[in-house]
Parts: sequence; C-alpha cells; structure tokens
Amino acid sequence: MTQIVWHSDRGWTQGNSVGCLALPGRVISLVGGGGKTTLLYHLAADYQAKSKRTAVMTTTKIYRPNHVCATRQECEVRWAAGQYAVCGQAVSPEKLGPPSPPLLAWLLEHADIVLIEADGARHMACKIPADHEPVLLPQTDTVIAVLGLDALGQPVGQVCFRPELVCDFLGCGMDHPLTREDFAKILLAPQGSRKDVGQRDYRVVLNKCDEERRLTEGQALVALLESLGHTQTYLTRFR
Repeated sequence: MTQIVWHSDRGWTQGNSVGCLALPGRVISLVGGGGKTTLLYHLAADYQAKSKRTAVMTTTKIYRPNHVCATRQECEVRWAAGQYAVCGQAVSPEKLGPPSPPLLAWLLEHADIVLIEADGARHMACKIPADHEPVLLPQTDTVIAVLGLDALGQPVGQVCFRPELVCDFLGCGMDHPLTREDFAKILLAPQGSRKDVGQRDYRVVLNKCDEERRLTEGQALVALLESLGHTQTYLTRFR
C-alpha cells in the first residue's frame, strides 16, 4: 500500500492514493532518484483506476516489465482490458528503450495520459543531471522531481548517482553529509532537478518518509522550499 502525505493550506493531511498529487496536463515526466520508477507505476495504476487510457514509457532506459506494447494495436488491447500500457522497444533482455517514433506520435495523440521516466539514477536516492539529461519531450506538461529522504545526512559518495557531479555542484567532497539546504539547492536549481523545466508545471516528491524522523525532516524541507518560493512538494512513503 502507498501512503501519501501532502501539505496544504489547512496543514498536513494524509491520504492513500497518488491521486492527491492532482497533476495537471497529460504528458508527465519524472526525473531524479529515490523511487522514481515506483512512483511512475503507482501513477499509472491510479490513472488506470480512473479509466484513463494510460501509456507508460521512457525516453532513456528502464527495466523491462513482463508485458510490453510495441504497437498501437497492443496498446488498444491493454486499454480495452482496463489496463495501462507500458510502451517501448527492447534494447537488451533486461532493458526497455523508448517507443518507435510512429508509436510515440500515436500515443501523444491518442493516450489520455502519458507517463515518462526521463532520466536514470540506478536506484540511488539523489542526483545532478548529466549534460545529456533529462530527456524531456517538447510535449511534456508537468515535471516531477523525486528524491529519497533516506539520503539526508549520508555521504554524497554513498547515496548519489554520479556523485562527482553532485560534489561539483555543491562544492564539497565525497564524504560530505547531505543537508536540507543541499537538497533545496539540488531541487530548485536550473542545473539540478529543474534542468530544462522552463515554464512547465514542476512538482517535487520527497519519498521514503517511512520513519517519523524522516517525516519530520521532510516537513522541514517542505518549509524551506516554500520559503524559497516553491509550494508544490509532496511527502510519500511507498510500500
């Protein structure tokens, strides 16, 4: 079960569906680390339950699920059965790449919702994008940056993907313990999680709030982000 904890003008409120994120638009890209793929599939299941024709894909690489749609006909079969469609082309026995250009164009026209994993983190909690990242489609309406709060207080070299980029960005060493202020810089900087977002809707999901201490730290980070002008932040714990 997923437990979602989100912030509102009325104070902290809890729910049990990712629908509480109330995402705008129909082409939604996820970046960052710390539970991005898990959130991707939770969102897909939520939209599926709302009878939305939902496509899940990547613009880079993701692990191949058991069922992959490589054609529009396969997508239509999945949607007719009330299921979301994971779309792409195999790039290895384990990995799935983007859909073919014809299928992508068709999905952007016919799907109600397109959910995209737009960069990789190799299961690490935090990252700074490389020069070639993120891979955002021009049609992307909303960008969600995911970060794992289990990285708080941990050394950069142990919890970050491409830690040398994080060190360069923060001006620190590999043994530097990550702070709330570091996370705020990463999440709000145009060289960080906001890279190439532009005027798109931008949301932050702080995941792994599965301990009271992390929830408290997450609330403090939300307050810090709000003081810096960012108000769309959500705390989650995935199970």
